[in-house]
Amino acid sequence: MPASLANRHTVMGRKKLTAKQHEFLQYLIDYVEENEVWPTYREIIEHFGYASPNSVTQNLKALHKKGHLTRDEQGYHLAPRYTEDHEPGIPIRGIISAGMLQEAVEADLGTITLESLFPNLDRLFAIRVSGQSMRGADIHDGDYVLLIDDDIPEGGIGAVMYDGETSLKRVYHDEDGLRLEPCNDEYDDIHIQPDVFEEVTILGRYVGHVNDQGIFKRSNRRTPSAA
Repeated sequence: MPASLANRHTVMGRKKLTAKQHEFLQYLIDYVEENEVWPTYREIIEHFGYASPNSVTQNLKALHKKGHLTRDEQGYHLAPRYTEDHEPGIPIRGIISAGMLQEAVEADLGTITLESLFPNLDRLFAIRVSGQSMRGADIHDGDYVLLIDDDIPEGGIGAVMYDGETSLKRVYHDEDGLRLEPCNDEYDDIHIQPDVFEEVTILGRYVGHVNDQGIFKRSNRRTPSAA
């Protein structure tokens, strides 16, 4: 097996495994990477010199319980973090109670990906903000707003182009036409008359923003909440 693969998939979190379990798991990782199939019981028994298949079963059950293996109707598999084709993201390491005190449940529950946070990822794009007119919505100069190619609901935040200029604002319709409302009292509303609506282009609906503090998603409240 190439050294690069061995180095990339050495077992993490060894303190959670016994030395023998660690060795067993590393064997499975190396075998699958080299052969692209799961080893047979006979191959595992011969490799470790076990006296019976029960030793293999006990190790598999222990690794599954500790979250290093998954299991389905076809048998055991390496947890996603040990495979080449897993989707990158934030690892979900278990379950914790938000009610009464309970024992934490440690398990490999997959990852939180961008697609988990934003189901319409294929329609998403970002634009960098210049200015502070949306400060009241916690969107600041230098942030990257995330927009989706969609209509903007009444009072929703979105990017609009008019007369060759763009703006990120709350969008309202009234008898006087289109009103673009900033989220900062230091800025004035922008009014667009009905007879020039055809010159208005909706660039996208706001669904979140990104800055050095993290990723923030649009909420049903007037300000976004941290994702």
